Amino acid sequence: MSSIIYGPVPSWRLGKSLGVDLLATRDKVCSFDCVYCQLGRTSHFLVERRSFVTIAQLARELATVRDVVADYVTFSGMGEPTLASNLGQAIVLAKSVLSLPVAVLTNSSLMLREDVRDDLAEADVVVAKVDAPNEELFHQINRPAVSYSLDEVLSSIKLFREKFKGRLALQMMFIEANKNYARELAKIAEELLPDEVHIDTPLRPCALKPLTPEEIAGIRDGFVGIKGVVTVYEASRPEVIPLNLEETLRRRRKL
Repeated sequence: MSSIIYGPVPSWRLGKSLGVDLLATRDKVCSFDCVYCQLGRTSHFLVERRSFVTIAQLARELATVRDVVADYVTFSGMGEPTLASNLGQAIVLAKSVLSLPVAVLTNSSLMLREDVRDDLAEADVVVAKVDAPNEELFHQINRPAVSYSLDEVLSSIKLFREKFKGRLALQMMFIEANKNYARELAKIAEELLPDEVHIDTPLRPCALKPLTPEEIAGIRDGFVGIKGVVTVYEASRPEVIPLNLEETLRRRRKL
């Protein structure tokens, strides 16, 4: 436990995940303010990259968890990890110290930037968020601070897909607002050609209720013919809810 590293925590997508928080802030720092976020409202909106944690700090922290058993090192934390300008260096360092595959969970908002795509390319797995089929729902669900349109974000994911040699997954969070747009979101997945599509609903504590297994199964039917589709209810027992990230961070910062 440290101000940078947390877990391992159970992840239905990545197994036992050792988290790295390159933002290491006490409040949420993000370019989105998603209505379903388990961390609550965004305290500090940020759209420009900067360094929060030095590589030297990260190296010291990683050295303390060399013997931790995990399936992945996952860059996530208290906001959008691509806001950290040294993300690429951090990924390379984590691989060399821990000899584990690295995943990054991103809201996709900064992938228009070439430096962000270059940094993400160092990862073994990139899980990119796409929750909306149109601009109206994009603003309703994700409440972006960035000025980019949804089409621009989708185009940047497609550009990244063309060169990325690792595994690309699309995370699609379904809530009441977008549950009737499965086919439209499936079409986006067809165009972006991910290796996997993760159909999710907010099982962790947040402001919204999750969709039922039956509703998610109906959404899954809209993705027929698309490879690598898995739902949160298929991948794990729904009654086993992964430890809330905010609580994890709060506990470790008391140590």
